[in-house]
Amino acid sequence: MRVGTFVLAAQFPGQGQGEALHRAVRSAEVAEESGLDSVWLAEHHFVPYGVCPSAVTLAALLLGRTRRIRVGTAVSVLPTAHPVALGEQAALLHLTTGGRFSLGVGRGGPWVDLEVFGSGLDAYERGFPESLDLLMRWLREPRVATRGERFTFREVPVVPRPDELDEPDGCGSQGPEVIVACTSPKSVRLAAERGLPMLLGMHCGDEEKAEMVALWRTHALGAGHAPEVLDAAGHVSAGVAQVADRRADATETLVKAMPGWLKQGLDAHVTIDGRPRAMRDPVAYTELLCGMHPVGPPRLAADRIAATAERTGITRFALLAEGSGDLAATEENVRRLGTEVLPLLV
Repeated sequence: MRVGTFVLAAQFPGQGQGEALHRAVRSAEVAEESGLDSVWLAEHHFVPYGVCPSAVTLAALLLGRTRRIRVGTAVSVLPTAHPVALGEQAALLHLTTGGRFSLGVGRGGPWVDLEVFGSGLDAYERGFPESLDLLMRWLREPRVATRGERFTFREVPVVPRPDELDEPDGCGSQGPEVIVACTSPKSVRLAAERGLPMLLGMHCGDEEKAEMVALWRTHALGAGHAPEVLDAAGHVSAGVAQVADRRADATETLVKAMPGWLKQGLDAHVTIDGRPRAMRDPVAYTELLCGMHPVGPPRLAADRIAATAERTGITRFALLAEGSGDLAATEENVRRLGTEVLPLLV
């Protein structure tokens, strides 16, 4: 079982942006100290829901601050990034950290970000497959040229080559791990056809995640991927974790803090085309998350993680530990996750 943290750099009401980023950095450092497997970093623009605008940049900082833990993006938003630029950054982090970097990518949303960065709505609605395929070519081939709807350029060499990492056994690496955030059957099929593992969101319960894993496997087999390769797919399940001696105390911590952050953060999203948005009730959503995920005493938390793994087959977890909004409480929560919950899963 591989358990890590999911870091949004959430700005809670009354907090400054620097405070949110400091908490994000400290929680990652504590995650390594406490024996957790990984840190996954979210990326958002112009909203207090998360104040990290570049997950790959924050990943570089944290990789430099740590020595063992894996650091991944959850996710880098492809419609607002050039796939080659992102591929170069991923290759650089992969090579300079001995392969400790994972690149999670996603489609994002129809936000004003698309206007600000000049990519436009079409990059979100139709351009994701082209961007993903160009990114994967950059990470797997020595030279790349392309002629597509969004990107056209002559052949150029890939520098640095991500497959030149020297492994201890003398075998070369195939480049950084790439994971695709999936929220619909369409995105599941996209990832499956390319043999790429999925990142499944914290809003999904075990049954929905199990269905998405089964659908992924069906499409991946149909695309010709070998069963043994599919068995090794490292899907990641996102969730919320809050460890306390009593379940009521853990739930109370999140219900007091998270709704204010959710309302402030989600309300701040602006669509590029004025389309209507369906907003979750923040209190009901927080209570839903508490009921689905490892929120409570260490034994309960471990049992919930194990139950998700048994139902879905997923053994990698990215758990939001900053739901209290408080630095000291977040550090304690991460420590307890690593020192009290993780040993129960071994």
